[in-house]
Amino acid sequence: MENKTESKSKSLKVVLGVVVALLLATAFYTFKLYNDGKETASQLRDEKSLVLKDLNNMAEQYDIAISENQTANTKLVEARERIKELIDSLQVSENSVKSLWRYKKKYMTLQEEMDDLLAENDSLKVENQLLATSLDSTKVQLEERTVFTDSLLAQNTQLADIVEEAAVLSTVNLNGFGVIVRSSGKLIPTERARRTDKIRVCYTVAKNSLVESGDKEFFVQVIDPKNNVIGLNQQIQFEEKVLNYSLVSKFNYENMNLDVCEFITAAENEDFEKGRYVVNVFNQGDLVSTSQFTLK
Repeated sequence: MENKTESKSKSLKVVLGVVVALLLATAFYTFKLYNDGKETASQLRDEKSLVLKDLNNMAEQYDIAISENQTANTKLVEARERIKELIDSLQVSENSVKSLWRYKKKYMTLQEEMDDLLAENDSLKVENQLLATSLDSTKVQLEERTVFTDSLLAQNTQLADIVEEAAVLSTVNLNGFGVIVRSSGKLIPTERARRTDKIRVCYTVAKNSLVESGDKEFFVQVIDPKNNVIGLNQQIQFEEKVLNYSLVSKFNYENMNLDVCEFITAAENEDFEKGRYVVNVFNQGDLVSTSQFTLK
């Protein structure tokens, strides 16, 4: 009987020992899992912060690229908005391995897209800089050509040497003078006011290959010594400009130098005044040449 009691006591001790061992193992494992969970959560928070930082850096790079363009690049703006949406989504997402990995994959995709877009943007910037340089060079060349052309016109050089870069007709060798008209039609130049039958205005239309051939017209204005516009003395308006003209000089331009002469008659029963006369030629409302002469 005593042996059986001892045997039961030993068995109970063994069972208790096993239970205690299992409890200790379970407690240790639970503690380890808790610590591992805390460490994992900390790592996930750190990883999430890193991904957020990288996404914010990407957004800043897009902001810089967009600010450097006078005209916003639509592709850059759209890509920046996608990154901002991903940042907002990540900030409120759960801290899990699966969730974080999904965002990291999206980040890597956006990184590749950004590399391509910024490379394309840099290429466009270089092309725009080259274009701007080319335009500046062209502007300088046009300004130099304008100065050169004005100098030639001022010196009344030969018409064959005049090259106009603007698609506008101009005149050179403008002259006005009095003439005596014989019954035969012969014209005799004169400087005497009382002998002058008509005032003859002659000029040359300078060749300009940029102007299409066809019927054209200039407005001739002759101002007498009393500052009156003689001839028709009619008005025409060009936008905000009002022009009084003596006659309309019409001609057919055929892409070559063209000599044109016109006549202005004094008012009925009146003679031409003595003194200085000014002759102006207008293309629309723009003065293209001027000259003067004197009748004694």
